[in-house]
Amino acid sequence: MLRLGIVGLPNVGKSTLFNALTNARAAADNYPFCTVDPNIGVVGVPDPRLDRLGAVVRPPKLTPAFVEFVDIAGLVEGASRGEGLGNQFLSHIREVDAIVHVVRCFDDPDVTHVTGDVDPERDHDVITSELALADLAVVERRLEKARKTARTGDEAAHTEVTLLERVTRELEEGRGAREAGEDEASVRALRRLGLLTAKPILYAANVSEADVTRPDAPLVERLSAAVRRHHEEAEVVVFSARFEAELAELAGPERAEFLASVGLAESGLERLIHAGYRLLGLETFFTVGDKEVRAWTIHHGTTAFDAAGEIHSDFQRGFIRAETISWEDFVAAGSYKVARDRGHVRSEGREYRVRDGDVLLFRFNV
Repeated sequence: MLRLGIVGLPNVGKSTLFNALTNARAAADNYPFCTVDPNIGVVGVPDPRLDRLGAVVRPPKLTPAFVEFVDIAGLVEGASRGEGLGNQFLSHIREVDAIVHVVRCFDDPDVTHVTGDVDPERDHDVITSELALADLAVVERRLEKARKTARTGDEAAHTEVTLLERVTRELEEGRGAREAGEDEASVRALRRLGLLTAKPILYAANVSEADVTRPDAPLVERLSAAVRRHHEEAEVVVFSARFEAELAELAGPERAEFLASVGLAESGLERLIHAGYRLLGLETFFTVGDKEVRAWTIHHGTTAFDAAGEIHSDFQRGFIRAETISWEDFVAAGSYKVARDRGHVRSEGREYRVRDGDVLLFRFNV
């Protein structure tokens, strides 16, 4: 299950967003450090393909893929030195797959800002610097050990020293360890160290309701400029925590009408989840049966053999083949039998790379 950690300065809308996403009703009062322990909520991934498949099969149960959101307490300047219970909060970030950095991009005199004024660039830089400083302490300890081992002629240790020295330079400049990963192997090595700034990151610009459809709003533009200076490819998702809170109270046609009334096709939840999937290279396949239609999350490039293991170890251990059909062909056919008769069902082996939207039926024998 995808695990996203929501971070940011105190009072920028993290808990309000979390409440809207999960309906968990976490405390969202107007003062810093309202959140002390991380709130955790599990959310079904909205996917119209699952609904379309369910409408055809009409099973008693539809099971979406899930995302776990972790609302981590607000960080402040000095968090890396323990300010504001910073060390405790930083440890929570190490446990997530990716970071959603919420930045306040709205002016409201009734909502206190921890520094007194709204400045997305400064707020971005404060959090980025604190995460970098926390990582620097980890890297310096590791580098000292690697240098001692490298003196014995250990080639792997010498390679690690080169990488860690590059990371140190990035962190000392207030940037992230992810900028030091020149190839996939070095990126994986940095993530194994549990570095906060090696984690994939996306940004959530919390705007006023009036700016919810304006990615070019001035404060959002300032945040985007700050992001580009540090992470050229990082995505900025525009949302309004207040709007999402109102939307969370609606369902069905009323929800759709409310979104349409402001010119949105998707909620902030959907856009954040889809951005998270893109960030981590995730895809979805489906299983269809009389009792359940279910969505499963895998990484891009996952083989049919490994996808079988996502369902059950027996499916993988006794794998014979994966009978495969696109979700569009399944819906058009109206049933698995008709799809097979039309020649749309393929028999794929264990090395088949599952495609986003595939419907899979695993044949196995144990």
